Amino acid sequence: MRDQVLVANGQGFWGDSILGPVRLVREGPLDYLALDYLAEVTMSIMQKLKSRDPNAGYATDFIRMLDRTYPDLAEKGVKVIANAGGVNPRACMDAAVQLARKKDIRGLRVGVVLGDDILTRIPELLASGQDLANMDTGAPLSTVADKITSANVYIGAGPVAECLAAGADIVIGGRITDPALVAGPLLHEFGWSAQDYAKLAAATVAGHIVECGPQCTGGNFTAWREVRDFVRIGYPIIEAHPDGSFFVTKHPGTGGLIDRRTVISQLLYEMGDPNRYLGPDCTANFASARIHDAGPDRVRVDGVEGAPPPETYKVSISYHSGFKAVGQLTVSGPDAVDKAHLCAEIVFGRLALDGVTFAEHEKLIELVGTGVCHAGIVPAADPPEVVLRLGVKSPDRAKVDRFGMEIVPLVTSGPPGVTGFAGGRPKATEIISYWPALLPRELVETSVEVQEV
Repeated sequence: MRDQVLVANGQGFWGDSILGPVRLVREGPLDYLALDYLAEVTMSIMQKLKSRDPNAGYATDFIRMLDRTYPDLAEKGVKVIANAGGVNPRACMDAAVQLARKKDIRGLRVGVVLGDDILTRIPELLASGQDLANMDTGAPLSTVADKITSANVYIGAGPVAECLAAGADIVIGGRITDPALVAGPLLHEFGWSAQDYAKLAAATVAGHIVECGPQCTGGNFTAWREVRDFVRIGYPIIEAHPDGSFFVTKHPGTGGLIDRRTVISQLLYEMGDPNRYLGPDCTANFASARIHDAGPDRVRVDGVEGAPPPETYKVSISYHSGFKAVGQLTVSGPDAVDKAHLCAEIVFGRLALDGVTFAEHEKLIELVGTGVCHAGIVPAADPPEVVLRLGVKSPDRAKVDRFGMEIVPLVTSGPPGVTGFAGGRPKATEIISYWPALLPRELVETSVEVQEV
């Protein structure tokens, strides 16, 4: 057993900078590189891509990252854990294997974790009495069953550790939870059991702290003026130890800032009950964590308490719920605010003249520049110009497209000072809504496969 393991996270979401993982691998020592690509809506996007192409449905940025880092990963022996597989982990694995062969990297073992995607099982589950009720509204899934676009179970660290134990150098999964990308390697390296709840809870806290990449190393931090060199901001590294304690740090000489404040800021991110953070591996007590500054850009975390996980897995389901369109114009002063309000009245008034109406809850009217980001908290402003954002949503696609035709005419048939229109008419796009549900753990089976290059 090692006395410490270095796990970095180089991707906070699909679309994060490719420089994160590239620099992490090249700028210092690592044992594992974790990469988090998924969000709830991402799964639905990937499912749509897969429906058009059976070889699609995964984060293609992952393959681009491997294209730039494969030689360094092989030379340094850094293992990779990623949920880049989306809804097609096998296709992602095949792409990673083919790229390695193209680069003549031999002996590499690429593994895949399967079992989280339950889209095709939904009819069977509903028929067996699993109502998969919406956790927010209580409505049964049957009410939107014909509109579902994706359904994935949040799986944990166990299958990741199993894949590593099978010899994988790269582990690719679908909806592996964000913290499990870190917890999986620690479970494998330190030989913890599935009942070591305090240690798994500590690993969950560690994974949660780094899951958004540099958001714990100075990114999105309130005291942003204290953060050094945003251009070369360092991505986070967990220096983990067998007893469950760990340090949050980054490569020496990189930009950013790590101290107790930046770590706590991220610890509170997307937090429900801090005493009962529910995950597939354990129930973590985030409030028990002791967080200490331990030197420049180095924070120690210990004392995390844990308990058994819930008897259910959380399921992320996406479904089609109508259409939307958003367009914008710049309205210059004097009297920019009044003119922008008039523009909005004109658009919806002309639509009504043509028999197209929207309920108030189906409309979006925003005057960017007047304090809309903190509406109700800061006083409304009266700036010399504003950006008028208008949007609608509806089950009727034709109505939404009709809305898009009435924005640009304001340039010549509205008040003076209207400008900044570009990009063509806004077109109707699908609205994908999120349906969180619970499923008994015994109804989910995971498996792993490993290929050698």
